[in-house]
Amino acid sequence: MADFGYARYGEDDEDQEDDDFDPQFRFGSRDGLIFLVDCTKDMFDCDDDDEESHFQVCMRCVQTCMQNKIIGSDKDFMGVVFFGTDKSENPTDFKRIYIYQTLDQPGAPRILELEELQEKGFKKFGTKYGHSDAFSLSEALWTCASMFSNCTQKINYKRVMLFTNNDDPHAGNAQYQRQAKTKASDLHETGIDLELMHMQKPGERFDVSKFYKDLLYADDDELTELPDPAERLEELLTRVRSKDHKKRALRRIPFSLGDGLDFSVGVYNLVRSCPKPSAVKLSRDTNEELKSHSKTYLEDTGEVLMPQDLKKAQTYGSRRICFENDEVTEIRRFGSSGLTLMGFKPRSSIKKHHHVKPASFIYPDESTYAGSMTVFTALLRKCLDRDVAPICKYIPGKNNPPKFVALMPQEEEVDEHKVQTIPPGFHVIFLPFADDFRKVPAEDCPRATTEQIDKAKDVIKKLQFKFSSESFENPVLQNHWRNIEALALDRDVPDELVDYTKPNDEKMKKRAGHTIDDFKDLVFPEDYVPGAKRKAAPSESAAAKAAKLATAMVDLDIKKEAQAGRLGKLTVAVLKEFIKKEKIPSSGSKKADLIDAISAHYGVE
Repeated sequence: MADFGYARYGEDDEDQEDDDFDPQFRFGSRDGLIFLVDCTKDMFDCDDDDEESHFQVCMRCVQTCMQNKIIGSDKDFMGVVFFGTDKSENPTDFKRIYIYQTLDQPGAPRILELEELQEKGFKKFGTKYGHSDAFSLSEALWTCASMFSNCTQKINYKRVMLFTNNDDPHAGNAQYQRQAKTKASDLHETGIDLELMHMQKPGERFDVSKFYKDLLYADDDELTELPDPAERLEELLTRVRSKDHKKRALRRIPFSLGDGLDFSVGVYNLVRSCPKPSAVKLSRDTNEELKSHSKTYLEDTGEVLMPQDLKKAQTYGSRRICFENDEVTEIRRFGSSGLTLMGFKPRSSIKKHHHVKPASFIYPDESTYAGSMTVFTALLRKCLDRDVAPICKYIPGKNNPPKFVALMPQEEEVDEHKVQTIPPGFHVIFLPFADDFRKVPAEDCPRATTEQIDKAKDVIKKLQFKFSSESFENPVLQNHWRNIEALALDRDVPDELVDYTKPNDEKMKKRAGHTIDDFKDLVFPEDYVPGAKRKAAPSESAAAKAAKLATAMVDLDIKKEAQAGRLGKLTVAVLKEFIKKEKIPSSGSKKADLIDAISAHYGVE
């Protein structure tokens, strides 16, 4: 089985927190990225004044990545380092290495600084920073490694992205080449990835075999072709306002096939809802984040109560049954967490209407039980061969109630390049309990004719398209992020938002206009106007209402109705008319007040 590790993380179970969560999988995950930019003279050359130089494109990539990171994962660290400058600024006093932005969390001041450098600063870059070809790439990589090692926060994934258009920066200098290769090897051993973003000069080809092959690939690695620079830069320049979900297991639990036969699986959430970020309370004076502390006081004495002083109660039979906190915890526990095999059912027996909540995905975990991959693969293969789905009892955590789930097997799929597109494993489908089903009464409604149904099918065929949820952004979230970004960067107007959830009327009319008109002629009446509001039925005149009310009171004996206790069946209008006619004093205009007044008038209790 191919390795799998891109499941989305973050959605907790709906009821209680899981005591089995490993804190290292929930907190402390911070990535670091340093942009190492070549600032030699060639990076600033451009044939046309309206054309962007390679340096400007690099800075736009850096700015876009930072803006994406603020929304996607604002806890990550980013930094910008220039090499090939005449001036130097770094802790180790290396020549021609300039740390433009230290390794820190991205923010609005850094974005504005990069914007100013792109718009005006690049023309004066030579005056302010200078250009020089006498640099050492080894020292530039050393500076990046020092920035990671000196960071006060723990960084899990470290990466250096190198921007350059020179495929042989140390041509003729064997010592610099050897030092750069050694330092790149050191970065790899310390867990720092080096990624090359090559910029091709007009009419020239970037030859990775001249110099960067030794930096990017080990001696036993096969030299592969670098990706198209245009596509890679377009990817970096794409503005994406979406939350980044860390790709790790939500929990790791045992899977029991029977007595003495257990293995371990990781549970992943492939899909989850993406809400707006929660608001943060700030001090009105200092604009600093506030931390709230709550205390519970005894109402009678004002004494501060500790958690052990509190109890929980449940009313049963008009009596309050008290529970200690330990007792409540024990009540909520139904066993140890994990999956327990109950049996097998045909895959066809799992229906779409059994959907209760979003499914999870499980994949073997070798870190807990050795051999889990072998057992999991055998189970998956047999389920696919026999077209069955295991039915299991699933307890996500100690404080979670048990659920019945069906494990839908999924076979691995790869593309033409042998790259995995769909991972092998089981989808965890949550099954409903008996009391989750209910009968919906069928209403007697008009039935469509065969001709109307056929015409509706034609409309559907004309308007069909290949749907992908990734093609549609949530307009509420996108509008929220654009407004926040405009406020942070002092923009007068936020970026334009295109709402792809709105139907394209012109395109729909072009593809199925005649078919839609034919369908409307078959279904709706001739005078029907789509979107027009129906006129309300004409209301009765005041004279008609008065006549109707007088007719209702002709044969009505109010005293007899009051003594029989049937005043509540009369309308408010009838009661008001009688009180007005008999001049009975009333304390209010509500129906209950009118009934009380009439009952008191006739001495009815």
